[in-house]
This record gives sequence, C-alpha cells and structure tokens, in this order.
Amino acid sequence: MTEPFNALQLAQDQIVDLEKQLLKRKLRVNKSACDVHANVDDRELKAFCSNDYLGLANHPELINALAEGGKKYGVGSGASHLISGHSLAHELLETKLASFQELHIPKARALFFSTGYLANLTAVTGLVKLAPRGCASIYAARLNHASLIDGVRLAGAQNDAAISLFDHTQLDSLTEALKEDTKLLKIIVTDGVFSMDGDLAPVQELLHIAQQYDALLIVDDAHGFGVLGKQGHGILEQADIQSDRIIYIGTLGKAAGVGGAFICAQDSFIEWLIQKGRPYIYSTAAPPALAHTLSKSLEIIASEEGNKRRAHLNQLIKIWQDEMSFSIWEKVASCTPIQPIIIGSNANALLAAKLLDEAGYWIPAIRPPTVPLGSARLRITFSANHSMDDVRELIRTLKSIEQKTLEKTVA
Repeated sequence: MTEPFNALQLAQDQIVDLEKQLLKRKLRVNKSACDVHANVDDRELKAFCSNDYLGLANHPELINALAEGGKKYGVGSGASHLISGHSLAHELLETKLASFQELHIPKARALFFSTGYLANLTAVTGLVKLAPRGCASIYAARLNHASLIDGVRLAGAQNDAAISLFDHTQLDSLTEALKEDTKLLKIIVTDGVFSMDGDLAPVQELLHIAQQYDALLIVDDAHGFGVLGKQGHGILEQADIQSDRIIYIGTLGKAAGVGGAFICAQDSFIEWLIQKGRPYIYSTAAPPALAHTLSKSLEIIASEEGNKRRAHLNQLIKIWQDEMSFSIWEKVASCTPIQPIIIGSNANALLAAKLLDEAGYWIPAIRPPTVPLGSARLRITFSANHSMDDVRELIRTLKSIEQKTLEKTVA
C-alpha cells in the first residue's frame, strides 16, 4: 500500500480535524418528494428544515407544468443564453418576474439564472465593472449569505474595489463611511431576509442612505420572495419602496418551489449584466421546462391560493412566537418562516438535533462557519403545508428535549 501523496494527506488530516471540532457535515438521502414529511435513511421524519415556504415543491399543478414543459421544450437548453439557449419559456418567465417588481423598480427588467449563487455573483461582479479599476467601493452587510460574500470578494479582486462590512442593525458606521467616500461608484449589498436569523434588512433606511450618498442598493431577497408582501412580491412590496437604484435578486427554489433565481433592475443595468456578467455569459441556460414550470408557480403565488398559503404560514409563525419559550436556549423574534433556536456550542446543538431525530424530526444542527462561533443552532423553518397541530406538537417536543439536554449538557 503506497503512502498518500501530500495533497491527499492534507485532505485526510483536515477532515479528521473537522471531525474533532464537530464541524464535519454529512449528506442524508431523502427518498421522498420535498414536503413536510420525508423518508430519510428509510425512516419517516417530520421535516422542519426545507425552504419550501409555500409548500409548492410537490404541488400537482407544478408537476403537470414540468411535464408539459418537457414535452414542449425538451429537457435541456443546449447552450448559454447568448448562444442558442434562451428559449421562449425563459423570455416569458422573465417578463412575469419583471411585472412582480414593476411598481418598485421603474423600467423593470428581469434576468433568469439557474441558481441563486450565480445570480449573486453576476450582480456584484458585473455592476462593479461600471467603474474603472480601483474606482468603486462595496459596502456589505456582515451577515450576508455566502454567495454575496463570495461575489463581493471576487469583485474586490477583479476590480480592485474597496470593501467594507457593516452591521445591518446599526447603520451609523455605514453612513459615516459613505460620507467620506469619494469613489466614482458605491454599492451597498444586503440580504433582504437574513437566512440564519430570520430578521429583515432595514431596506427603507438603506435606500435612504443610498439616495443620500449616490449608491446602488443590491438586495438579495432569497428568503422573502413569494412570502413577504400582500401579493408575495417580496421585501420591496412589504416595505413599499420604489427606486431605480435598487438591484433586486430573488430565488426560485425556495417559496417558488422549483429552482433558479433572477435579478430584476432598471433596464440599463440588466442590459449591462448581459454584456459583462461573466457567470451569466458563460453558463448553460437552465432547462426551459423549469422556466415553464416557474411561470405556473408565479401564477399560484399571485393567486387567491397563494394568498391563503401566506396567511396560513403567518398563522404558524404567530403560534410559534406566542407559544414557544425556552429555559436556556434562545428564541429569535422573527416574522419570517425562519425561526432559529440559538444553542451555543457545537456539541449541544448536535445533541439537540440527535434527540429530535430520535423523536422523528428532521432539523439539522447549523454550525460555524455558516453561523458565528459559539452560536450553533437549530434552524426551524415552516411551510404552508405544516398544520397548526404540527407546530404545537413540535413546540411540546422541543420543550421536552431542552429539559433532556439540561441533564446531558456538554460544556
């Protein structure tokens, strides 16, 4: 048996190190459709961990739309959008997506992507190129999603942009920094709903700051699109704001139930990203059958059924906020389907997740680097397919498990 070569040895050693720190992640196979019940490792579990907030991922109308789209357009796009991969299905979807934001972004136009990661990379790295190298500043919320973080880092490296982080709950430092900034282009980048805490970005205040200091405002509303606002159009609708300096990003694999993402902005910004957004230019377009399915999903989101699903979801959130209380764990005050429970150490979070699994629940422990050191947690997420009894049963189970962990607490 030959000895491992250096790179292989490094990989093996560092995986062992992750295990020692209780940071190694593991894949679990779900044999069922995405829903509130899952067949995981041949066991039936109650799932409170997906981002299928409106419960559309297994909706019969979307299943039929996918089959219809496959028959009409086939199963692949065959090329990038700018070669031959941009189908009528993509075009129709982008028109509908733009209509969702037309009251909030003048001359709104949308661009569809196969993933939210690609959309965020394209938005940040593409827009920073509006200024010559070294003439742009990027201000990013400290708790932004990994894809925004990577987009900001890449934009900084590619265009020598200055990068600053700010606390979205305290904007004085952002205001002071922008006041002193003389760069040609300034970009503020934030999540709409912060995915690990479930709190909202202060988009009205951020827009006011952007207007005051002539900055663009990029808002990644991955966890708000479909959920927030009376019609589910997202955080811009909920905040009732309008501006042509907003770059809005929405994800379509969460509340919309399918997959992909989009950027919506004033027409000139979208045209620029088509010309200069490398992840968009050099990626094969998503299968048009998915775009066809997403058009049906948007119809449901905007329909009376969508309204009822959002209303029910808000009922579940209210029950949780009103009836869930802990002795030592920390509940976060969130008005979204994301309801974290801050536990602290990796060991204690893993213990809680293990006890939940034994009780028939699928709620993984979330650990660093996804969340800050010392804030390992359970990330509860609700779906419109959960019942009120489901939530109350979960509350009873969690209260019991917290008491068990008090007896077995790992320092």
